[in-house]
Amino acid sequence: MPVSETFTLGNRAVGRGARPLVIGEVGQAHDGSLGLAHAFVDAIADAGADAVKFQTHIAEAESTPSEPFRVPFSRQDSSRYDYWRRTAFDEEQWVGLAEHARARELLFLSSPFSLEAVELLTRVGVPGWKIGSGEVSNGPLLDRVAGTGLPVLLSSGMSSYAELDAAVARLRARSAPFAVLQCTTAYPAPPEQLGLNVLSELHERYGVPFGLSDHSGTIFGSLAAVTLGAALVEVHVILDRAMFGPDVQASITPDELHALVEGVDFVHRARMNAVDKNTFAAEAAPLRALFTKSVVARDDLTAGVVLTAEDLTLKKPGTGLGPERLDSLVGRRLRHDVPADTLIEEGDLE
Repeated sequence: MPVSETFTLGNRAVGRGARPLVIGEVGQAHDGSLGLAHAFVDAIADAGADAVKFQTHIAEAESTPSEPFRVPFSRQDSSRYDYWRRTAFDEEQWVGLAEHARARELLFLSSPFSLEAVELLTRVGVPGWKIGSGEVSNGPLLDRVAGTGLPVLLSSGMSSYAELDAAVARLRARSAPFAVLQCTTAYPAPPEQLGLNVLSELHERYGVPFGLSDHSGTIFGSLAAVTLGAALVEVHVILDRAMFGPDVQASITPDELHALVEGVDFVHRARMNAVDKNTFAAEAAPLRALFTKSVVARDDLTAGVVLTAEDLTLKKPGTGLGPERLDSLVGRRLRHDVPADTLIEEGDLE
């Protein structure tokens, strides 16, 4: 199948040459509060991100009552199954969130964790699919989302290359445009485990847009990824670090998200605008006179003196003979007196 290094997600270009996409991941940080979920939409939009992402969990479709908690954090849910049920939104509520996101000029994304969730989100309307790390081996789910023709953002947090190769093959077999995201399933992920080296490996292996799903709880990993050519970055967002939830330590605040967006813009502009070193140096000629130095007389010198290294020094401004002439002036004879701190000129020398 042909490989594409660019595709369109909604109205945003993703891939070579395009400004990297910044996705604010809410996940389950709303804890089942619809009002809080809408507050996240506004906070992520105000920060300047490109997309807001939720997770669509339908307990009966994805889980069994025996599913254990990743982190035993809940004081009101006896099982993770109960947690999924309590924090779920119905279709009308998802439609409202999607409409709110679009009104704020955000792409609306939500990771499906079952075929039923795919069908729900298809009705709600999404521009593409974010596949969580735990679903990479879920062949029926991959087949279904690929069959929609919408782009797929594939996280790779728990996958070996063999598993990732199989998932990529399924997407390619159905001609689905896709990106692959490096991800470390640790909350928070320390810098030693971010796997920034994997970004280039993903690009070389699959030849598609690549990115980082960052659980470090900082903006640094995403900025590094963008510097290395990532087409998109995803970060968990929390309204305040005092909030409840298992992902707080792996999340950033809206203010930090705003700083990330500004940083991504800065890095992208820098990467897209190559500088010719020689041209830049020529254009900086007026500043050279201010910042560079010239050969000057260290002390008062009299006519006829044969210059020694001790007679000369380097001082600003750089409008006279440059530092590269210093050694060649030693042994030259002065035509006339030169006061201390006076720039040596060629006309001063025999």
